[in-house]
Amino acid sequence: MTAWNRHGPVVVEVDATPCVVDFACTEAQRIGAELVLVAPYSRSDPEPADAAVQAAMDRVRRRGAQATVVTEEGARLRVLADAARGARMLVVGRSRSRGPDRLVQAQGNLTLAARAGCPVVVVPASWRPSLVERKVAVGVDGTALSAEALEFGFMIAAGRDADLIVVHSGGHLGAETDPECSWINRAEYVLSESLAPWTSRFPTVKVTRFLSSRLPAAALVRESGAVGLVVVGAHAGADAADPVARRSVAAMDCPVAIVPHDGVGPVEGRLAPTVPGHAR
Repeated sequence: MTAWNRHGPVVVEVDATPCVVDFACTEAQRIGAELVLVAPYSRSDPEPADAAVQAAMDRVRRRGAQATVVTEEGARLRVLADAARGARMLVVGRSRSRGPDRLVQAQGNLTLAARAGCPVVVVPASWRPSLVERKVAVGVDGTALSAEALEFGFMIAAGRDADLIVVHSGGHLGAETDPECSWINRAEYVLSESLAPWTSRFPTVKVTRFLSSRLPAAALVRESGAVGLVVVGAHAGADAADPVARRSVAAMDCPVAIVPHDGVGPVEGRLAPTVPGHAR
């Protein structure tokens, strides 16, 4: 399991997307965490970083908050990963790119989460606070890959006084062959086992179970239109190859948290490798 610091600061990348700083500032104030602004820059062009930092600090002050600033020369991936070690989350933006460019950007954020070792929250440029912030969704596949994702989902839901929707996908894998063991029972068993440690730790969080016959990425993207945050588990490691997480991060309508996990083998690119579900 990835040992990210559950009590560390909220680290945010300073870029041209003001809503990213707004999101990070709101989360830091909500949980009483330190806020750290990080601005990578190149030796040939340091001035834009200074301007962006000043604009970000102005936004933070208008919200009655304080922040520490880190500016460092170097590649974005390295600077952000270094700054986020020991953080409880790293917040970055998602541009308005489309098609293959968005998939490339999503893979870059998966790699960033794997190297930073902490949850990376990707905030779309269109994000604005709304009532859907009171709902959080998390994808669960019944394997260890979901462990930290579930924990992070419960932590965020508890901090927001929000409902948690647990999404389990697998109906697309085919019908159950054993008539004595229905797929519904098996899916409910998997979710009960996965949720047990967290429902007892976070008893005030209302949990709704959603079993879907859609493909995993499609099930998560569908939920993203009605919640304030979607949480997905992803592999930590050199390759950080997670097709489901990549497609989900690229297509989400809301902020998405990528929560890295160490020590598991391939999950064959799906959220529920053995347990099918039913459509809502």
